[in-house]
Amino acid sequence: MIDARVGVVVITHQRRDEAVAAVARLRALPERPPVVLVDNGSTDGTAAAVRDRFPDVDVVALGENLGAVGRNVGVDRLGTPYVAFCDDDTWWEPGSLRRAADLLDGCPRIAVLNARIVVEPSGADDPIVAELRDSPVSAPGWLPGPALGSFLAGAAVVRRDAFRRAGGFSPWLWLGGEEELLATDLISAGWELCYRDDLVVHHRASVLRDPDLRRRVGLRNTLWFTWLRRPLRQALRRTAFLARTVPHDRTSALGSLDALRGLPWLLANRRPRPWTVESRLSALDAAQRASRARRYVS
Repeated sequence: MIDARVGVVVITHQRRDEAVAAVARLRALPERPPVVLVDNGSTDGTAAAVRDRFPDVDVVALGENLGAVGRNVGVDRLGTPYVAFCDDDTWWEPGSLRRAADLLDGCPRIAVLNARIVVEPSGADDPIVAELRDSPVSAPGWLPGPALGSFLAGAAVVRRDAFRRAGGFSPWLWLGGEEELLATDLISAGWELCYRDDLVVHHRASVLRDPDLRRRVGLRNTLWFTWLRRPLRQALRRTAFLARTVPHDRTSALGSLDALRGLPWLLANRRPRPWTVESRLSALDAAQRASRARRYVS
């Protein structure tokens, strides 16, 4: 089942043992994908440990934590037409990468395929899966699954050319909800995003994480995306909803302050998405308001 069409990019930070385990699982896949591990400025010996155990893996040791931009670095180092993303606490089920490549071969207008996410050790679907499966975004008849308005990078396979043309992940957003801006820009450029139930990623959430930082950055990025790409009325409505519903605590206050600090950049780069895209994706507003998986709580 060796398949040269899909490469894999793993990003990691300060999780040496988990990074080694993630690469080991990827090297055991029947597709035998080329792997790029991008170490986001770890000081725990992650890069050296992966190089020592897997000399055939391309290890990139960055001098600082670039967040999701580490994926851009990895994509640039691969020559495969398709790239699967993987975090250090996720792994792809055997056969999924091959199926993804077949789908992308057959549907040249798909830029991103989002896999089903299985939570370990329970084996249950992640709560977000129901929202992906029941996406309200209208889909063209040829699309082989529900159309999406965004995706989860750690469970996605992207068309490398489309990803690079859209500029990849923004360095401003760092990490946390960074996918929404890229997704909107891909759709605005004529690409489609699709969910597939038969592509499977397993996720065992790392205990080495800062939930308050993730919530702070996630809230900031949601506000930035809203004001970068939504029309004025919709941006005001979304901002008001967040102000009512996020926890009124220090983390939310810091996230809001971070968003305000980016105002000059935001104003210089504001480009509301085309009305055809806005009307198509506006159906997501109600789904996001009712979401149980996307709550700004630690």
